[in-house]
Amino acid sequence: MPSCTAVTPHALHHAACGCTKRLERRGLLAGLGALTALAALPRGARAASGNYEAMLVNCIDPRFTSGCYSYMGEKHMRDRYSQFVIAGGPIGAVHPRFAPWHQAFWDNLDITVALHNIQAVVALSHRDCGAAKLALGEAAVATPAAETANHAEVLKAFRAEVARRKPALQVVTGIMALDGSVETVT
Repeated sequence: MPSCTAVTPHALHHAACGCTKRLERRGLLAGLGALTALAALPRGARAASGNYEAMLVNCIDPRFTSGCYSYMGEKHMRDRYSQFVIAGGPIGAVHPRFAPWHQAFWDNLDITVALHNIQAVVALSHRDCGAAKLALGEAAVATPAAETANHAEVLKAFRAEVARRKPALQVVTGIMALDGSVETVT
């Protein structure tokens, strides 16, 4: 028989090819040990479904990764939420400028509700957001007051759309500052 590497990258292996090693007793014991350790993990650490608190919808901007994590921890949701990250966060989920993305968000929300039984959606936009500038225009984010007012309008539209599609879900909206603080928007 030809060697495995001499045939094609998709060749089937045979016992004499030398590509695979025989499973030794130590390897078998190590594998069983790993399975035992996995079984000992807390249920929440490995569960694909269950009862969780919320879904966080936030922006792709790396400057806000730690801030969002801290915010959710302060709200006692550490390891109790799923996350959907998209340019602009809730802006990307509802603004007409990003219409091709909308269905992906709503499908993900449907799955999150079904799998995780979430009770809320936390939607965070942020200051100095490039996606907000693209969607709303330069003037809409030129001053802190204009930025707040325009983000608030989009967050209001986001809340309304979640209420229309998933009336049982609570929706929390806010604008995160560069320092990680969050201004709640109602």
